[in-house]
Amino acid sequence: MRILVTGCSGFLGSEIVRQLIERGNDVVGLSRRETPDLVRLGMQHHRGDLSDVEYVHRTVSDVDVVIHTAAVAGVWGPWKHFYVNNVVATRNILAACQSSGATQCIYTSSPSVTFAGGHQSGIDESVGYPEKWLCHYPRTKAIAEREIIAADTPGGLRTVSLRPHLIWGPGDPHLLPRLLDRARSGRLRIIGDGENRIDTVHVTNAAAAHVSAIDALASNPDNAAGRSYFIAQDEPVKCWQWISQLCEKFDAPAPTKKISYQAAYAIGAGLESIYRSLRRSDEPPMTRFVAAQLAKDHYFDITAAKERLGYRPTVTMTDGLAKLTT
Repeated sequence: MRILVTGCSGFLGSEIVRQLIERGNDVVGLSRRETPDLVRLGMQHHRGDLSDVEYVHRTVSDVDVVIHTAAVAGVWGPWKHFYVNNVVATRNILAACQSSGATQCIYTSSPSVTFAGGHQSGIDESVGYPEKWLCHYPRTKAIAEREIIAADTPGGLRTVSLRPHLIWGPGDPHLLPRLLDRARSGRLRIIGDGENRIDTVHVTNAAAAHVSAIDALASNPDNAAGRSYFIAQDEPVKCWQWISQLCEKFDAPAPTKKISYQAAYAIGAGLESIYRSLRRSDEPPMTRFVAAQLAKDHYFDITAAKERLGYRPTVTMTDGLAKLTT
């Protein structure tokens, strides 16, 4: 089986590549950055832009499976930037898979595609998309996810969408450095009552979910395909207690000062308006989406992933934290 991983230079994509190579798959990686460490392991690397239709079709033409992790994440930025990289790129991948005869397309989505700013306490995939969005990232990911699921074709291309939440682990270039930087600069505040519960997922587990999806689509496609799946540790934690643990482990001051959710949300809305009017490209220090994510529950029922994909988290929260490095 020849497998293409888009976004292979990313935190999740590179771990997926390592797990696939370890089990003996023939892996092709696509990214804009060089990946000499993965090439040394045996991955064939292509550099390119997913908005280039001809390039995408040429790269997908000789693979059996595409794992599409490449995306632009974030809570701030112009609509076109998110739309081109998250929607147009996915459409190009889908079209290439359909024309080449690829058998599987596994899409890396996000639980934020269902998030409208309220509590999400143990929800499953029956929860639909919101009518209003707090930023462009979840909206564009939802558009792409819809099209991935709609493209599932019995007897042809089988598709799934995976929604890993707050990926962390060794080498994390996003979540952990950002938290620690804010804590050390004194800019981290507990938003709300500090009791909200969240799900996360260790990068090893998130990557393993993608590998499990390949096997499930191959062995029982009618049971697994054409669906979205929440992917998490299955160990919800209190958000601010977990953040304090991370701060303690890395000798950063744990946040103690609080701000109400209503105040943080209002500040975020105001800053968004100011930054938009000034056409500033840098991210505001607070946004409505960030305020809601830090104050509300967002943990998930992953029964579907367990039963239909055979997904099982193997790295626990305790073990993952013990081995975590920056």
